[in-house]
Amino acid sequence: MILVSLLAIVVFLLCYFQVPNQIMKRMYPKKYQEFVSYYANEYQVEEDLVYAVIKAESNFNPEAHSHKGAKGLMQLMEDTAKDVAKKTELANSLDQITERLSEPEVNIQLGTKYLSVLLERYHHKEVALTAYNAGIGTVDNWIEKGIIKADGSDIENVPYQETNQYVRKILRDHQIYQKLYKND
Repeated sequence: MILVSLLAIVVFLLCYFQVPNQIMKRMYPKKYQEFVSYYANEYQVEEDLVYAVIKAESNFNPEAHSHKGAKGLMQLMEDTAKDVAKKTELANSLDQITERLSEPEVNIQLGTKYLSVLLERYHHKEVALTAYNAGIGTVDNWIEKGIIKADGSDIENVPYQETNQYVRKILRDHQIYQKLYKND
């Protein structure tokens, strides 16, 4: 937690003191641009949001694996990937999805489609990002119990510390991507 706070301060200072764009762009790259652009457009998700999720989830490492079993650039769980794949042309190859999660195109396609499903369901990126990390059932439960609002206006009330920090990090990185690449 202290490391995350220190990193946030460093990033803020770099932005505030107008560190040259080339340095910031190395910290916040747009790798796999052809896949991100294509699938963000296909599923109507803002490109900079996809980049912020990839940065937070894997720091652009397609071989990333979490201790919970999430895989690839956008850190998808196998069951989630299979469910999402059913809504894409990858439905014909569900038996191969697990092996293909480290392929950048497949992972970005499924992760972006999943983001689009969550954005359509919750209508607010704060809540959609919370569900991306904590799960749909958990978020629905929190909304039902009044722990968080469905409009995402009190996202600071997310009770899981990891998810709370995750959402804040992605929202911050999303703003950095928007600012850094606004003229590109």
